Amino acid sequence: MTAQRTALIAEDEPLLAQALAAELQAAWPELRIVASVGDGLSAVRQAALLLPDMVFLDVRMPGQNGLDAAADIADLWPPERALPLLVFITAYDEYAVQAFERAAVDYLLKPVQTARLQQCVARLQSLSLRSVDGTPAILGQLRQLLTHSAALKPSIKPATTPFLQRLQASVGNTIAMVPIASVLYFEAADKYVRVLTASNEYLIRTPIKDLLPQIDSAVFWQIHRSTIVRASAIAQVRRDDAGRLRAHLAPCERSAGETLAVSRLFAHLFKAM
Repeated sequence: MTAQRTALIAEDEPLLAQALAAELQAAWPELRIVASVGDGLSAVRQAALLLPDMVFLDVRMPGQNGLDAAADIADLWPPERALPLLVFITAYDEYAVQAFERAAVDYLLKPVQTARLQQCVARLQSLSLRSVDGTPAILGQLRQLLTHSAALKPSIKPATTPFLQRLQASVGNTIAMVPIASVLYFEAADKYVRVLTASNEYLIRTPIKDLLPQIDSAVFWQIHRSTIVRASAIAQVRRDDAGRLRAHLAPCERSAGETLAVSRLFAHLFKAM
């Protein structure tokens, strides 16, 4: 007898959440819905607590969107357990469909249609019966979605432009011109991004996701959803007592050597670990 499968729903519109739960129960009576929440932060907390087999995530939710919530769930998930299957719920148009078809376990368009939900359930049932851990594939899908999240809304793809050579950062009443060649790492902090060099720290308003396409990925590695680091600045990478990777930077003028968390999503960069 197979174990009962569990699911968590994260949808900020109560009527849609109730309708989805009812449709799921009708299409898959054995599925147990362990929680229904209305925002991304609650989805992360409940997923970490309840460890459901699958999570239905609305892409747009207050506090934290569905993609970022999925990334946090993956990072907090016990390493000895297979990641949950992820289904994204979106009201977006064909641009979203193209992105999710390339890189998602499955997706549902609002309003959710019964026939489409039944297809999704059949896919989930097939995947959940497999004994092989699908974690590497799910992590790869999440990386693609986070990297190409701009594809989730209509836009004209910009022409190829050279990588950034310098940043403009406010320092009091002045604007500092910070050469990219001097940057050790970028770290998201509330509404700003910290820019750290060997001797100084600056703040800019450009989000991490907007910086990524403007810098050379062969030089700067994203090691966390909120952190991009110059690969050559990493002296070593170690596992802590909880089994999570930490990147230790070489000493510099400003610091004796800093330690940065490596998200589970980006641990593949350090395969020897």
